[in-house]
This record gives sequence, structure tokens and C-alpha cells, in this order.
Amino acid sequence: MNGTPSTLIRSETDGAPSLSAALFIAGFNAVAQSHHTAMVSKGFWDEDRNDSEALMLIVTEIAEACEAIRHGNPPDDKIPEFSGIEAELSDAILRIMDLAQGRGLRVAEALIAKMEYNKTRAHKHGKAF
Repeated sequence: MNGTPSTLIRSETDGAPSLSAALFIAGFNAVAQSHHTAMVSKGFWDEDRNDSEALMLIVTEIAEACEAIRHGNPPDDKIPEFSGIEAELSDAILRIMDLAQGRGLRVAEALIAKMEYNKTRAHKHGKAF
């Protein structure tokens, strides 16, 4: 991509999302909507979802990514062209997308805003870790 990191996110003239940010948001939301539609068709939204359960399922995918690393990060058993960590992180993102679409959450937009905010933070965000 061309441009400096700041110009890839926000326009320097009016502060609106740059073309790159707008394309990311549109793409993310299109994929999220497609995935959510598929999850609805598979019955996952037949009853109202419990948000805490949905969030813990995201945590579970992250734990499975750690397990993949602990076992040498072999090819995933369902999509073997990708490593275990790639597949599990993808599962976490898909679960985030599904929850966001189901609840009308603006995750793609928040991601761009959070990236901008993080640029203003201290080294290691002021933490000792």
C-alpha cells in the first residue's frame, strides 16, 4: 500500500476515513454480513444469543490457537493449507463478525478508530510488559 500509516486511516484534510479505511470497513462488513447470514441459516440465531456465551466462544478459539502453538502449530485438520493458529484466529474473527452483525455493532469502524487512538499512546501503552 502507498502512503504513510496515518494517511491510510484518516484523511489529513477533514479527518474522515481514508479510501483505504473505507474500503477495509466495507469489505469487513460485507464478509461479516455474509458469514452472519450463513450462521443464521445454520440455526445459530434461531433463539436470541447469549452475549456472554458468544464472547466465551471467541475466547475458546483463542485458547485453541494457543493449543495449536503448544503442539508445534501443525496444519489445521479442516483446512490443512493453513496452520492451526491461522485457522483458530480465523475462527475467532468469524465469531466476532457474527456477533457484531447479529447485534449491530460497528466493529470495523471501531477497529479503525482504535488504531488511530493507539498511535497517540505512550511506548508499550505506558505498561511495563
